[in-house]
Amino acid sequence: MLTSTLILENLISGILLGGIYIIMSLGLNLIFGVIKVVNFAHGEFLMLGMYITYWMFMLLGLDPYLSIPIAAALLGLLGMFVQKFIFNKLLADEASQIMAAIGLMIFFQNLATFLWGSDFKSVRSSYAGINISVFDVRISATRAISFIIAIIVTMLLYFFLNKTETGMKIRATAQDRELAEIMGINSKRIYITTFGIGAALCGIAAALMSPIYYVFPVVGFTFAPLCFVIVVLGGLGSFTGTIAGGFILGILEAFIGFLVNVEVATVVAFVILLIVLFWKPTGLFGER
Repeated sequence: MLTSTLILENLISGILLGGIYIIMSLGLNLIFGVIKVVNFAHGEFLMLGMYITYWMFMLLGLDPYLSIPIAAALLGLLGMFVQKFIFNKLLADEASQIMAAIGLMIFFQNLATFLWGSDFKSVRSSYAGINISVFDVRISATRAISFIIAIIVTMLLYFFLNKTETGMKIRATAQDRELAEIMGINSKRIYITTFGIGAALCGIAAALMSPIYYVFPVVGFTFAPLCFVIVVLGGLGSFTGTIAGGFILGILEAFIGFLVNVEVATVVAFVILLIVLFWKPTGLFGER
């Protein structure tokens, strides 16, 4: 039976989880919104970021939250490399883009298995398992910290896209690539920058997730479908939609996971996605 305390606990837990889901999905939505590439290897970028965080912790004793700049920088460089030497060569062929993304997904999975094995690994910081109690409501310390960082990063990304010259070039290219090029914007360079930012967001999300989830070579299969649900639910290319989709999925998973189990919550999420697509094919905040 759900008491008022349990309802509040699950609501807060869902909101905290939603914050992590938002930062996890923003990179995918940004890349699609600007480049129009569906990055099926998005989960593998998350996986690589989690391994980077894990090894920074194991080899250097670096706290997972302090490894955020390292994970973001390394994943950002990898994303720029992938866009420049793979996807920029395939801009005119959507089928080839899809096959290249799937190829990257398989390659990264096998590379991780070869380098680090298939065992489950985890980052266990000194504050893991600590709960903060506020008016008899227990809040996970790691999820609370991850949520705060995720919200700060989301706000910084919004400011970057709307208030900086590079951000406005990215938005202009997303709206009309040909017109942006006429105005002197180098679209291929913008694509490289955008993919780098999207991949860097994966690195940030991975560092936030590492104290909470296990890391293994196919962990991307766990989170990539959730990212696609969030992005499509909120609306492809919609910043606001990704935020709304992340919170919806987080709260849904918290309550259904508590009442039944997480697997059922995932099934319900896909059912809701189908209903929304039948009702509004562009998603909650998407445009035609």
